[in-house]
This record gives sequence, structure tokens and C-alpha cells, in this order.
Amino acid sequence: QVQLVESGGGLAQAGGSLRLSCAASGVISSWYGMAWFRQAPGMEREFVASIRWSGGTPYYADSVKGRFTISRDNAKNTVYLQMNSLKPEDTAVYYCAADTTIATMNFSPHEYDYWGQGTQVTVSS
Repeated sequence: QVQLVESGGGLAQAGGSLRLSCAASGVISSWYGMAWFRQAPGMEREFVASIRWSGGTPYYADSVKGRFTISRDNAKNTVYLQMNSLKPEDTAVYYCAADTTIATMNFSPHEYDYWGQGTQVTVSS
């Protein structure tokens, strides 16, 4: 079992920054994919960024590429999402998720096995 707890959401102005944290506990294997998804009202949950728990190449949605950075600190069992140059369209509930699939980095929320409770990010124009 893996438990994920997000924090760091809040209100930001357009052009501003926020950093989200995802504290993980339980048994986490090095191959687990760790991802951030987001869901705006009336919209489907969408992929934002992902990275393997062991590190390696990060993946980003085109909409956030160049503005968001995913990272992890294994010593703190925490995954981060640094969000810069925020836009009003980034407003959503952001979720941290873990995928136990070996060898494949998945981008669909249906492939992820564990989820946090979500943290609200609101960007004002």
C-alpha cells in the first residue's frame, strides 16, 4: 500500500509560481511512476507530468512544458511540482498519483494505482 498526501496549493496571480509537494509513505519501489494530474471543473482528469521514483527522464504535457518542473527527493519520500509562469487555465485540483507498472511510463489516469486527495490551485488573471 502507498499513501500520498499533497500540499502546497493555493491562490496565485497569473505569471506567479507555486510549488506542490506529494509526501509518499508505504512500500515504494524504484520503478514506480510518480505523476501529477489535474482536473478542472467539468473536465476530465488530465496528465501534467511524471517521473520514475528512481529518477530519469521526466515527462510533461505540452500545455505545461517549459513552465512546470517535476522532481523527487527520495530521502524525504517526496515528489514536487514547481509551477512557474502560471496561467488562469492552470486552475484545477492537482493530484499526485503512483503507477506500479514495470517498464512503461503511463499517461492515462486509469493506469495509476494510488492517488492523493488533491490540492486546489487557483490562478487569477
